[in-house]
Amino acid sequence: MVSITDWDGILDSILPNEDTEIVIRDQFVKPLLEAIGFGTQERRPEFKTGNGSDKVDFAARKNRVGDIFANSQANPYLLVEVKARANKSGAKINLSEGTPQYLDAREQLRRYLLAPNCETAQWGIITNSVHIQLFRRHGKVMVPETACIYIKKDNITDIVSRIRRLIENTPKALTVCVYNNKGGVGKTTTTINLGAALRKQKKKVLLVDFDSQRDLTKSLGLDVGAKSLFDCLTDRNLNVREAIQPFKIKDRAGKEVRIFDVIPSDPKMEKYTDSGEAETIQKGAARLRDLLEVFNYEYDYILIDCPTQWLFFSKSGVYASDVVLIPAKHNGLASLHNAARVIKDFVPEVKKERKDGGPVALPIFFSGEKTTDAQLHTANTEIDAILKQARTEFSFDLQPYFWPRERRGISDRNIFSLPSYATVADAAFAHIPAVFRNSIVAEHYLNLAREYFLYE
Repeated sequence: MVSITDWDGILDSILPNEDTEIVIRDQFVKPLLEAIGFGTQERRPEFKTGNGSDKVDFAARKNRVGDIFANSQANPYLLVEVKARANKSGAKINLSEGTPQYLDAREQLRRYLLAPNCETAQWGIITNSVHIQLFRRHGKVMVPETACIYIKKDNITDIVSRIRRLIENTPKALTVCVYNNKGGVGKTTTTINLGAALRKQKKKVLLVDFDSQRDLTKSLGLDVGAKSLFDCLTDRNLNVREAIQPFKIKDRAGKEVRIFDVIPSDPKMEKYTDSGEAETIQKGAARLRDLLEVFNYEYDYILIDCPTQWLFFSKSGVYASDVVLIPAKHNGLASLHNAARVIKDFVPEVKKERKDGGPVALPIFFSGEKTTDAQLHTANTEIDAILKQARTEFSFDLQPYFWPRERRGISDRNIFSLPSYATVADAAFAHIPAVFRNSIVAEHYLNLAREYFLYE
């Protein structure tokens, strides 16, 4: 690995207003790639992503027997997008989180990670040798695995060590919290049926009911086992795996088939909802994330259902997640405004506490209502007002979360929608996800999975 002395010299060799990406590539990124384990024959500059003329600055992968990556240029594992420190006019390129240059670079990296020649890539880095951030790709989702870090001589060695440690131990799971600070938007229904749709795609899924009302647990006809998640929250000596209950259904031959695993809600959680007793849990809202970490290499998806109010259980669910999936109602004014609160206030609050770049809010979707053109026009008018208020009063751009397809010069205000079907409600009485009872419902939830998660 490159020594501290070496990094001192490398950082000193780059001019403060360096306006050439080639210098950053040669003097900083090449030593970086070497330090995180990719030799000369294991990396390729100007890698063609397969998306038109797009080229990412570097792609890298460990060599295999008979497969030298620099020669085959196939199946990259890591992509690196490089920026200069300044533009040709001398203005600094600021890659600190939230700046226009940062947002552009992040979106550029995401586009590369989803390009045809990069479908095997699981990691991405953006850097200009002043800032650096590591991202993990899981299906269609790109999530930060580090904060956007300001590089200094006294932290560069730790940064390199951390990046290497992370990319050598890629988690299998994506943890998703289904949340809106408004009830009646279909959080539990979404959690159950999204989990079922992912299972039908051969994904290994764990559902976590972190709501004291226990709707998910009751809908699936389950109960707590010998140990509960609540017990594990309060007693650090317990094994959280003992809280798992398998959910099974009978196939056409009458044989029980394990669909997914569930950690049911415990009735004892209720006393923590309206009292201050949650404050006695060691590490507070961070405790759930610690508990679920043991499953990161066992499941493909961990889906968390939590209550509406922004209290201990909801905050814990968001804190434990890589991404937050936000259902809303096009005809529910409060659900739209509360979705904005989740994105603008609650997720940033947790990001500030976690200090690792996560979690990330996904764009909203409309859940379970029939829509007309007139109703959508009314909803879009209200969304327009929400976006304007966020921009003018808080300097927060909500557009990517409400109208993700809207671009400069392109008007596309389509929001993904799940229609309402009686079979969804009826399924709860049968204790079977609607996805397994109705092929049309199954197709809609598969489309939800494809919209947000599945890379196909």
